Amino acid sequence: MPFPRSGRAFQSLSAAAMSALLLASAMKHFRDPGFFRQVVPDYLCLEDTHRQGLGDGGATASGSVPATSTAAFDGGPEPGRRRPLAVMTREEWIAVSGLLELAAAVGILVPLTRKAAATALTAMFIVFLAGHADALRRAYSNEGTPLQRKVHTLRLPLQGPLIVWAWSLRKPALASWPWQ
Repeated sequence: MPFPRSGRAFQSLSAAAMSALLLASAMKHFRDPGFFRQVVPDYLCLEDTHRQGLGDGGATASGSVPATSTAAFDGGPEPGRRRPLAVMTREEWIAVSGLLELAAAVGILVPLTRKAAATALTAMFIVFLAGHADALRRAYSNEGTPLQRKVHTLRLPLQGPLIVWAWSLRKPALASWPWQ
C-alpha cells in the first residue's frame, strides 16, 4: 500500500516545522533577550563588557550603555585596541538576529522563496557557530559557571543538525517516496 504523502508534502511539512522553530526563537529574542546575551561575541559589541561587568554586557537597568563607555575603542585587557567588527551593541545584535530569524521563518514557508531563504538560513546558522563557540569558550573560563558550561556544551552541537536541515530545504522536493 503506497504512503499517501508525496516528497513535496514532506518538504512542505519540514519547512513548516523549521518555520515554527524559527518563529519561536525570534519571539524569544524579543521576550527574553538575556537568553541570547552570552552567544553574542564580545568582539562584535560596541559596549565595553570587560570593564563594566561580564554579566550584563555593560548595560544599565534601563538597557542603555552608560555614557562612560569607550564604544568601539574598548579592548578589554588592551584598552587601546579597536574592535573593527563592533558595529552594534549587544542588544542590537540580538534584535537584528531575531528579525533575521523572523524573515527566514516567513521565507522558508513560501515555495518560491524557499531555496533562497534556506540558503540564507544555512549561512546564518554557520555564522552563529562563532557565537556559540565563543560562549562555550567563556563558559569554560574562570568566570564561567557550571550551568553555563552545561548549557553551551549542549547548545553548540545543536547547530550542526540545524545547518543540515536548513540546507536540505534548498533541494527540490522529490516527486514521491522511494517505496511508492
